[in-house]
Amino acid sequence: MKYGIVIFPSKKLQDLANSYRKRYDPHYALIPPHLTLKSAFDTEEEPETFTEILEKIAERFEPFTLTIRKVSSFAPINNTIHFKAAKTDELQGLYDEFYQQLPGVEPEHPFVPHVTIAQKLSDDEHSDVYGSLKMLGIAHEEVVDRFHFVYQLENGSWTVYETYRLGKDPE
Repeated sequence: MKYGIVIFPSKKLQDLANSYRKRYDPHYALIPPHLTLKSAFDTEEEPETFTEILEKIAERFEPFTLTIRKVSSFAPINNTIHFKAAKTDELQGLYDEFYQQLPGVEPEHPFVPHVTIAQKLSDDEHSDVYGSLKMLGIAHEEVVDRFHFVYQLENGSWTVYETYRLGKDPE
């Protein structure tokens, strides 16, 4: 089965991302707008196998502010356009922990926190769409207090298996 770890941003940011994704992202119907902390990985393990690991990681990190200030692109590597998130110690730390403690291959590229708004565009499409979207004034901040362990269904869509709240539970 395929699993991954994501942050789902607020409805406000999801709505803004979806206003572009419905036209420019073929994965629009498969998963809501998200920031990937651990790319999809295949394993035969049952999802419960990861519960304790994920709980411990969640306890070690406090809620943090997610800041998005611009539209960016991964061109020329690929024609993906995204809302670029500021890389914080918390985001980098979570990313590093997930890659160290969960199955899967090492990432091919350095971690760039982002929310995809367009992908799999032709070169001309990318040039046109990115040219207009990079002019967007975006100033978004929100507090992130959880991450989601997701898995892929047979139809290719993704759903949440479990949500983990950041920080220690007050007892």
